[in-house]
Amino acid sequence: MKRRGWGWMVVAGLLLVAPVHAQNYPTRPVRLVVPFAPGGATDIIARVLEPRLTAKLGQQVVVDNRSGAAGNIAVDIVANAAADGHTLLVGNISTNSINPLLFAKTIKVNAIRDLAAVTQLVAIPNFVVGSPKMPGNTLKEALDYARSRQGQLNFGAPLGSYSHLDMLALTARAGVKMVHVPTKGAGETLPNLLRGDTHIQITNVASTIGPVRAKQIKAYAVTQDARLPDMPDIPTLAEAGFPGIGSLNWNGLFAPVKTPRAIVDRVFKDTTASMNELDAEGLLTKRQLPNALSASPKAFDDFVRAEAKRWENIIRENKVSIE
Repeated sequence: MKRRGWGWMVVAGLLLVAPVHAQNYPTRPVRLVVPFAPGGATDIIARVLEPRLTAKLGQQVVVDNRSGAAGNIAVDIVANAAADGHTLLVGNISTNSINPLLFAKTIKVNAIRDLAAVTQLVAIPNFVVGSPKMPGNTLKEALDYARSRQGQLNFGAPLGSYSHLDMLALTARAGVKMVHVPTKGAGETLPNLLRGDTHIQITNVASTIGPVRAKQIKAYAVTQDARLPDMPDIPTLAEAGFPGIGSLNWNGLFAPVKTPRAIVDRVFKDTTASMNELDAEGLLTKRQLPNALSASPKAFDDFVRAEAKRWENIIRENKVSIE
């Protein structure tokens, strides 16, 4: 009888071990890495999800904010973590579909290549907002004021983010020149606007609904097809004269790319179950976090790649480059 080599034994061992490892997952606390400072939509969704996912997984889930470098620091941490499902990224439209394009020359980790998509979580509309010190109450009045002071007004946004690119598209269409002030996320962007250090910007509804309701800042428009049901006086960006501009700030869950499929599937199942529970109880709507779960990890991966293609066209049209 012919003897089989060591190679066959190693392969057989791996086939036996992998399912057992996935079956025992998780064996210790699970870290949800957030690429931005506390207070923004990505942080909010991570903290809303944390207790439900803890209960489903049977291990403590811990939110770990790792802001900096436009979210690339957090992406790098997760991409280089052990591919065992214990370190996950709560990424978003910027970190996972825009950054791989804009920072291609300066980053070693590519979020599309080096992370496995698990599921989309939410798709949040954005406000075009203004400082309380801005005259007028409409987008036209704000842009007319900015046009009369070309290059003198500022907008805040994380470098290379959807809000940065959407503002470039908006100001280009309006014939307005404004100065971009890079920020680390909503936790920094919003205070700048409240103080009047920045003047007009795009930011997600989840992070700014409170100040808008309190009339601390001015909401000129919302970046979705329909007006918000509970704030019907705020027009859509298309109604304000800018169709085709503006994004929904989606957030999603990612794992290191070599994470076993069985673990990805387990995280997908428990995460989607947790999100559906939160949605059924009205806890997502209360926080302006529209549920937008993917049908499968593959469906989410296809979506992220399609988003990257869309942003590639926007980046090219607006001649945006980051060295």
